[in-house]
Amino acid sequence: MADDSAFAAQHADLAQLSQASRRRSLSGRGGADFSSNDYLGLAGSPVLAAAVQAALARGVPVGSGGSRLLRGNHPEHEALETGAAAFFGCERALWFSSGFAANSALLSTLPQRGDLIIHDELIHASAHEGMRLGKAERVAVRHNDANAFEIAARNWRRNGGPNAGRGRIWLAVESLYSMDGDRAPLDDLAAIAARHDAVLLIDEAHATGVFGPDGRGLAAHLDGQANVIALRTCGKALGCEGALVCAPAVVADFLVNRGRGFIFSTAASPLMAAAVRAALGVLRDEPERREALWWRVRLAEQLLGPLGAGVSGSQILPIIIGEDAATMTRAAALQGAGFDVRGIRPPTVPPGTARLRVAITLNASEADIAALGDALREVQSRAEPQLSAP
Repeated sequence: MADDSAFAAQHADLAQLSQASRRRSLSGRGGADFSSNDYLGLAGSPVLAAAVQAALARGVPVGSGGSRLLRGNHPEHEALETGAAAFFGCERALWFSSGFAANSALLSTLPQRGDLIIHDELIHASAHEGMRLGKAERVAVRHNDANAFEIAARNWRRNGGPNAGRGRIWLAVESLYSMDGDRAPLDDLAAIAARHDAVLLIDEAHATGVFGPDGRGLAAHLDGQANVIALRTCGKALGCEGALVCAPAVVADFLVNRGRGFIFSTAASPLMAAAVRAALGVLRDEPERREALWWRVRLAEQLLGPLGAGVSGSQILPIIIGEDAATMTRAAALQGAGFDVRGIRPPTVPPGTARLRVAITLNASEADIAALGDALREVQSRAEPQLSAP
């Protein structure tokens, strides 16, 4: 065995994670799907497969061969961006290889030194990464509390130092939160942005495809406004990968010129651009997918709500357990019973709120949802004596 003393710090850190029941590992997929973000069941759709096959047949390459600013810019990329801008009603759309790359580029590139980012305390890790890399001040405010955004903006304008009167304020939120399934007060935040000459950045990762007219998301009515930027992830309900930044043209141009995550990354596969374009067509042409999803969501609320699932009004139903080890024990029991339900622990969620995250998708039938309710009831009945023991 090789001497790995050079990695003593890494061994120690992993040991601490194990002791705290927070060590992660990769595991394969198995059982009924209650963990993916493939809400509309498009990832394995024949429609997307046919779009890729058709693209191959007309000579679209598998790889891009370079960054978008070099030879990697393909007509499929541009066709996707043009179609997405028309679909979402924005001036420009710019495609990134992932939602993480897009979010981190937005928040590290657009806000400038002397600006202030006010963000929801539960915003995605990718947003935190972007803010960490950027130069703007930042402040977290209480989750989904529009008044907290207002107070933070007002206080900074009054007391934020010499740049407060000149700097730009940026409000950063998710429209639908990935671990709780609840919605941001977008209309209130848009009004706050207007009052304070601020820009509203909305991460629509978990709302795109599921909410809004034609699945255009919870922020669909705000698209096209001069101070609104929306991020539409393509790897969730669209069943593909990548992310579209929907924004005024100047924002797209600035990211092309200053966004390091865009400039220095090899462009995503042109085949995937063709697949995303086909997925947008599905959103427009097959509303029955969303209708079928909502039937399943309502059933899950009826059957799982009495068992502790948070009825969020969305496809994400968290079951808060609290303690990390107990959460993972229950997740393992459900997986053993044939249900792919994953445990979510800190730091992904706040300490003391470890949970089972139940995601409703078209990959699980109504019968699967009913069977999950039976299995969850059984798992909880076995766990109760252990939790109540001294």
